[in-house]
Amino acid sequence: MRILMAGASGFLGTALAERLDAAGHDITRLVRREPQRPGEAYWKPTAGQLDPGPVAGVDAVINLAGAGVGDKRWTAGYRKVIRNSRVDSAGTLARVISQLPAPERPRMLLQGSAVGWYGDTGDREVTEEAPAGTGFLADVCRVWEAAARPAEDAGSRVVLLRTGMPLDAGGGLLKPQLLPFRLGVGGKLGGGRQWLPWIALSDWLDAIELLLERSDIAGPVNVVGPEPVTNAAFTAAFGRALHRPTIMQIPGVALKVALGGLADEALRSQRVMPAVLRRAGFTWQHPTVESALQAALTPAATGAH
Repeated sequence: MRILMAGASGFLGTALAERLDAAGHDITRLVRREPQRPGEAYWKPTAGQLDPGPVAGVDAVINLAGAGVGDKRWTAGYRKVIRNSRVDSAGTLARVISQLPAPERPRMLLQGSAVGWYGDTGDREVTEEAPAGTGFLADVCRVWEAAARPAEDAGSRVVLLRTGMPLDAGGGLLKPQLLPFRLGVGGKLGGGRQWLPWIALSDWLDAIELLLERSDIAGPVNVVGPEPVTNAAFTAAFGRALHRPTIMQIPGVALKVALGGLADEALRSQRVMPAVLRRAGFTWQHPTVESALQAALTPAATGAH
């Protein structure tokens, strides 16, 4: 399969590009600098610049581009970066796809999104049919997904990847927590009752491969594990996996001092269920958070390194 990837240098993008390369797919990576090697193509999404040549005739476009939500404090300026980096990249790709003649138009666009779409769901389970919630990330997800609509209107199959918290020692949720947990000072966030939608990195990669192959799946897909857990349960499982105590509790006030606006999202409860993947017959290699953490902390077991 010929695949064009945006965001291939990020945490998830790097792992996915390696998996797809190993599977024999022909990958072209979009880069924001002068291309330095074969298989790279230039674009400038902040200016809407993308030559249609690299897009024309590919089987699939995968867009994972966007500034990291946990990389910096959420100042007003960085909130704008988070939003615009997603809307600009999705909008640029969707526009170019929509303007191609039908024979050259990619059959599918796998567009990054996040479980942030749902806002705070409390203890209520939500599936892909639930409307957007409230809050900054919910607003970002709403405009992010909408930016991909021109590709869908033009006839390409668009899948919206509402990804949960990928578990892998190399990035995502676990990397910044590894040191404090190994030192025995990790703990639950706030009251710990908020639900956490997680997924093992290897299962995330398997799900993307499934979605590339299944022409009958379109629209939002919750790319999460089948058993969400509370933050308190996740914290306890993380401590057990590292053989460390987890008696600490990080108060919400302290989180807000340390993380700014990101703290509000960290304290949200999101009990997100993967209804579409279940209906598609997807099998999770790591259906429990204990299994996912064990795989994440044993890199050879993930198959992604």
